[in-house]
This record gives sequence, C-alpha cells and structure tokens, in this order.
Amino acid sequence: MPDVVPAEIERYAEAHTTPPDPLLRELAEETRATLEQPQMLTGPIEGRFLQQLVFATGARRVLELGTFSGYSALSMAEGLPADGRIDTCEVSERHAEVARRYIARSPYADRITVHLGPALDTIARLEGEFDLVFVDADKVNYLNYYEAVLPRLSERGLIVADNTLWSGRVLEAAPEDESTAAIVAFNDRVAADERVVCVQLSIRDGVTLIRRRR
Repeated sequence: MPDVVPAEIERYAEAHTTPPDPLLRELAEETRATLEQPQMLTGPIEGRFLQQLVFATGARRVLELGTFSGYSALSMAEGLPADGRIDTCEVSERHAEVARRYIARSPYADRITVHLGPALDTIARLEGEFDLVFVDADKVNYLNYYEAVLPRLSERGLIVADNTLWSGRVLEAAPEDESTAAIVAFNDRVAADERVVCVQLSIRDGVTLIRRRR
C-alpha cells in the first residue's frame, strides 16, 4: 500500500519505537515470506500503539475482527492485565493456522482465542461487553461491524478501526472500488454519528478511535 506518512518519517518513527520481541519478528518474517497480501501485517509501530491502548485503557475484554497472522492479537495481549482475554475472528483457515501456531508459542496462549468463521456470526455468539474492539477485517462490512459492536461496548469501551485513510484513496471524488467506497461511507457515518466521539489518526494507513458519548 502507498504510504500515507512519508517513508522516511515512518522509518524515523519506527526507530524511536520500542522494537517487537523476537517471536513477533519471526512472525513478521514468516508472514512476508509465505502469506498473500503481507502488507496487511500490523507492524511494529501500530502493534505498539495497540498495546499501549490496551494497557492505558485497562481493557480486560478485547475483540479483534481480522486476525490475519496474529501479530496484532499478540501485540495487544502484551498490554492485557493478568485476567484479560482476547477473542479474535478470522475467516481464512490458513491465516488462523499461522496465528494459532505463534499464539501457542507465546506467553499469552491462555488469553487469546481464535474464532474461525464470519466475524458477524462470532460477535452474535459471544456474550457480554467489550472494552476494546479492533476492526481490521473486510472493508465492505465495516459499517456492519460498527453497528454490531457499538451497543456491546463497556462504559469506557473503545472501537479502533484500521485502514481508515486507505492509502489516501478516501480523497477520491467518486470512488469506484467497493472497498474504497465502503471506507468513505464508514468514515462519513462515524463522523456524523451523534452517538459517538471519534478521532482519526494518520498512524500507518489511518486509525480511527471511537467511543460512545456519555
């Protein structure tokens, strides 16, 4: 994906971010070498950002929509309290296999559950509220995911939506690509939704933080 932030600034930011542990570095290498669309890898900057959000909010129940190879789930697990847990949803058996293998090797194997199947079905099956929801799945369903999880947020819960700048394609006057149109519609809906307060950040490919109004 084209950089939203200039490449030299991205490299500078990564150099001034605490590096990932060896297991995450190994996972990143395998992802780039063996999986299609390795650009979906969360990476060290956004991984640390997610970990800091989990830690700072004190989130105990995390829901992730879009596991890919498990990098973001493992990053967030590092910020969990001892009694915290992550439910992560993935439709690809291949991606889930890689994620489960690395999760099993991590110190957080008892805190992360990978659910194979459509995320909306998994959300409907899971009970209770979520303290943090990371949305990084198929873009055409972003609005559906948003409406499914918004009522399930805890009192201080946070939705973290990834790829909301979509390599800058959100600036297209009349996007013809389905995913681009879906992201534009999502961004517009969230910004106009009086139920929430949001902020869009230019981290990696765009990250939007959303909470319910009090």
